[in-house]
Amino acid sequence: MKLEELESQINLKFKNSDLLKEAVTHRSYLNEKPSWPVPHNERLEYLGDAVLELAVSEMLFKKFPTEPEGQLTLLRAALVNYQMLSEVALSINLDQFILMSKGEAKDTGKAREVILANAIESLIGAIYLDQGFKEVTPFVQKFIFSRLSGVLKNKTYKDSKSTLQEIVQERFKLTPTYKVEEESGPAHQKKFKVGVYFGEKFVAEGGGFSKQEAEIEAAKEALKNYG
Repeated sequence: MKLEELESQINLKFKNSDLLKEAVTHRSYLNEKPSWPVPHNERLEYLGDAVLELAVSEMLFKKFPTEPEGQLTLLRAALVNYQMLSEVALSINLDQFILMSKGEAKDTGKAREVILANAIESLIGAIYLDQGFKEVTPFVQKFIFSRLSGVLKNKTYKDSKSTLQEIVQERFKLTPTYKVEEESGPAHQKKFKVGVYFGEKFVAEGGGFSKQEAEIEAAKEALKNYG
């Protein structure tokens, strides 16, 4: 499918079409197409992750002027986790535009969700570079922040990390912290092992295809002892 169709889907015309092309280029695609004129999307993903977090943080800050930082953090996490972002990607048919290897395209389950979520972050990074934060805001508002009502209704912000944080803050007056203990696998499909700590004390660890997923699994393990 032509990228003009994606632009139509998100109601945004790129000034630099190479940025959009880069946003949908998965690392694995370059293994089959080494002469592809743009790099893979991981740098844009890095940028887009930060831009998305800022945009959602600002929106939550304005919408809930009396909510404490902890509650805003939980809501933000529910809006920007990889499961939510993969749903957003599917809602704009982004999966039909991502360029990846034939083998990668066959992946399903969590690995597929992570690829889709990363592509959303890459797209946001591309929008930011191409048109600035002023165009990122309506994109995030329309496709991501609009899902806040569902998060509040279904209380999906109550994930394992959120629950653990509430328990630990109440019992120990601490906020759990997470540290990447190990990374393995090829660059385009890394696996992470993350440890959760209460202060300096190691409590549990978990693994996943993204740091966020590994953190959630680590929190689940910690809850077995502290829940």
